[in-house]
Amino acid sequence: MATQAAPSSSSSFSSSSYSSSSCPQWKYHVFLSFCGVDTRKNFTDHLYTALKQKGIITFRDDEKLERRKYISPELLKAIEESKWCLTELAKTFECMKKTKLTVLPVFYHVDPSDVRNQSGTLAESFVKHEEDTRVNTEDVQVWKDALKDLAHISGWHLHDRHESIIIQKIIGRIFSELYHKLPCVSEDLVGMDSCVEEMLDSYIGEGLGGVRFVGICGMGGMGKTTLALEIYRRTFGNFEARSFIANIREETKNQGLVSLQKQLLSKILMESEINIWDVCEGINVIRNTLCTKNVFIILDDVDEDKQLEALVGKHNWFGPGSRIMVTSRDSHLLIRCGVDYIYTAKELNNDDALQLFSWRAFHKPHPEEDYVNLSKDFVNYAKGLPLALKVLGSLLFAKRMNEWKSVLDKLNEEPDRNILDILQISFDGLTNTQKGLFLDIACFFKGENKDCIRDILESFCYYPNYNIGVLKDKSLITIDD
Repeated sequence: MATQAAPSSSSSFSSSSYSSSSCPQWKYHVFLSFCGVDTRKNFTDHLYTALKQKGIITFRDDEKLERRKYISPELLKAIEESKWCLTELAKTFECMKKTKLTVLPVFYHVDPSDVRNQSGTLAESFVKHEEDTRVNTEDVQVWKDALKDLAHISGWHLHDRHESIIIQKIIGRIFSELYHKLPCVSEDLVGMDSCVEEMLDSYIGEGLGGVRFVGICGMGGMGKTTLALEIYRRTFGNFEARSFIANIREETKNQGLVSLQKQLLSKILMESEINIWDVCEGINVIRNTLCTKNVFIILDDVDEDKQLEALVGKHNWFGPGSRIMVTSRDSHLLIRCGVDYIYTAKELNNDDALQLFSWRAFHKPHPEEDYVNLSKDFVNYAKGLPLALKVLGSLLFAKRMNEWKSVLDKLNEEPDRNILDILQISFDGLTNTQKGLFLDIACFFKGENKDCIRDILESFCYYPNYNIGVLKDKSLITIDD
């Protein structure tokens, strides 16, 4: 892949802007730059296809576009509308200075030292340009300076290396630049950024090696799915294939496990038609198909062992470096299914809770001055539960103060149905004995020493030695030290 300045060299460039001060309407994520037919139908084509498969919007100049010694208006327009540019050398570095672009060079069968020192065939090309009366000598110097800068940028040298592996590394780096380094502006992630970083550093990171099963547990409405989605958004480009399957609990009831197996394989293999007729066949297909693939799979809202057994089974179903993430309300389910690490989602502190509530109630990160005290009352009611903060904030948006007070009075008598329905799911999954135990604890024994009330609970045949643990595993109660 050659630059316009030096046709005999081979390099490609990628540029990214993630300036937080402005948000231009980018048309492309990636701009591919190459010269002639030397790589159009091999490396460039493979890279272009891989980028498209990953959902990265990529510009590649059409073969009908005439390539001249100077960039055509069509190419210039495409370059300036791109978020990522693999572009003509001089324009790339001009864009770098103006918009903080990141350049990623690929040296395709070219020695980077030749580019740095401008020796070998590169030197010969520059001599020809300097002798050409149609070429401005100042332009040649700009090209030389840009090439020297380019050679000092960390990139990829493809000499005697597998192209498919290099392409995967390029894709991973692009995703890292596009998503991981972008500042988070979603109000749904208030208070979660540190949790995301902790998960990435401790459980998900590429350098940790092996196949890892990671769980996120917590009560309903705690933000487990939001956390998993953000981790997925930041990292899925680092993997050969990926799949996010939401609402496993509901989908199992409505569609069955075979449908979920088809969905998993369809996303990973990018095939619309997957023929599986029963769960056992699906297990064999998943295990035999994915055992060499580096995959990232997220299973959201798992509530039965059979779901994990049918979809992700054991570590040896997947290739080295794979990551399987599971969200569930039941920590014991995660333990008995062999999950390596379990992260417990925590409620928001008061400051983060007030900010999340304000985003929904006022569409900004802090409440209106006259509503500060009332907002804090609602935050205290929600007890740091993200779902409750979002529901209540949305309910109160654009409402008058007397309506706010009325809603607060109503909540003290009757909880909001949208919140209650989410919490009800965990309760409905209990046996009758466990339901009775939970209600008695909630109504009469909250804050009591569990050892002091054990005899009372035993007298009601609640079997507290076992069932208190069940309630704790399902995130319905917490036990302080």
